[in-house]
Amino acid sequence: MADTIKEIATMPLASSKNGKIEVAVIDEPYGAGSASVASVGIFLDGSNDEPDWKVHIPKENIADVIAALQKAAEAL
Repeated sequence: MADTIKEIATMPLASSKNGKIEVAVIDEPYGAGSASVASVGIFLDGSNDEPDWKVHIPKENIADVIAALQKAAEAL
């Protein structure tokens, strides 16, 4: 699994009582030599150790994902 997890930000999950969103950078998430990724974890209950949902985004895709999320925010 991951060698290092660097927490970037944690914020409350809207419309939940104790949920949170956590953004982190994970080094070698798929074993030795694998590329680092940005990780977004959704915790429905903030006391859980593992997120209920998570996504790993390679560095090369981050800008496009941010742009798509901005468009999604505008569409909501």
